[in-house]
Amino acid sequence: MDAEEASAIGARARMIRRRRGLSLDVAAGLAGISKPYLSALERGQRGFNRRGLLEDLAAALGCSVADLTGQPYLPQDRNTADALASLPTIRLALNDFGPMDVPDLTPRSLDVLAIEADKANERCGQANYSLAGRDMGALLAESQARALTVSSAERDRAFTAAITACFAAGVVSSRAGNIDLAATAARRGYDLAQQQDNPGLLGFARWYWACELTSMGARSRAQTVLSEGIHDLTPAVRLSAADTLPAELVGMMHLQQARTAARQQRRDDAYAHLTEAAVLADRVGERNGMRQHFGPTNVAAWRVSIGVELAEGAKVYEDATAAPINIDALGSRERSSSMHFDLARVLAQEGGPRDGDAIRHLDMADRLAPQRIRNDPIARDLVLTLHRRARQRVWELDSLRNRFGVGARGLQSGDN
Repeated sequence: MDAEEASAIGARARMIRRRRGLSLDVAAGLAGISKPYLSALERGQRGFNRRGLLEDLAAALGCSVADLTGQPYLPQDRNTADALASLPTIRLALNDFGPMDVPDLTPRSLDVLAIEADKANERCGQANYSLAGRDMGALLAESQARALTVSSAERDRAFTAAITACFAAGVVSSRAGNIDLAATAARRGYDLAQQQDNPGLLGFARWYWACELTSMGARSRAQTVLSEGIHDLTPAVRLSAADTLPAELVGMMHLQQARTAARQQRRDDAYAHLTEAAVLADRVGERNGMRQHFGPTNVAAWRVSIGVELAEGAKVYEDATAAPINIDALGSRERSSSMHFDLARVLAQEGGPRDGDAIRHLDMADRLAPQRIRNDPIARDLVLTLHRRARQRVWELDSLRNRFGVGARGLQSGDN
């Protein structure tokens, strides 16, 4: 297997299946797909357009999602290299002391730490992970030290800063391709949130931990975390109409539940959770608690993402463009990029007729947030899929291949 073939998820899946001694029949059955479909995936004749498919296949092969995707990837630019360079300090900070420990250092003032944590969160929203990860290890250690030692009057703000730092550290780690480290950061945020009586903050930490559990393929645990979070936050939602953060987080939990259900092809459950989220979004309006932009606009964007996982194809695109989603109004390059990426994915599900539009949206997604898109295994696989289907050279597609650093050789045959 040469280096270019090794960049394809299907090639890795075939290699792992053979090393496990599994036939196509057995592996396909365990993954819940047909033998011809798995063969086409391994040969590169079909793309890994759904994250749920990656998770199902990883479970069937007894490996991690990262084993299939080959993450983390070699950096293609300086910014990505800088984001990767921040991971060792994040790893050290999360392993050098536990969630109940006060790090042995002199932290900066709470005012400074709160500003730095919020800046890191905002930079994640702008898909600038290289800046978000800068000095992140120090921010994690100092913000935890401050949270565990401040007076009771300052605890809420201090814990918010510490949990926000954990969130940003997790996002940087995830976008750099280290899912395990992202889950560790998310769990630290949850452990810290349990020490402070703030339902909205605990809901935020729970929601994000569930997101990273889902990325690892730990669906059952994620489902439990989300279900308990929705149950525990509901009284706070009813208690106060002025503080909308609990309602926002319940809405975000329903969105994550919808995404998980869609990845498992449970369409009715997915749309039931989407409906619950939409009701809450209509109630609270456009909000930005913890910089997560919950509201009708974001719910509409998530509908597209859910449609991708349910393989609803161009119907999702037509619905989204019939009532245009002004995702740019959220002021988040990451979310705008993700929207274009999802549109590219649903168009690519049509098998070729809409590939020109898919290339256009994928190109826009990359130009908006290259650090977000180029390290995404689904995006990388989509570039290869679109290239294989192209009947003539397309400059934008060649440019995407160059920017992503992915090869384009045909895959070898062999079904054993």
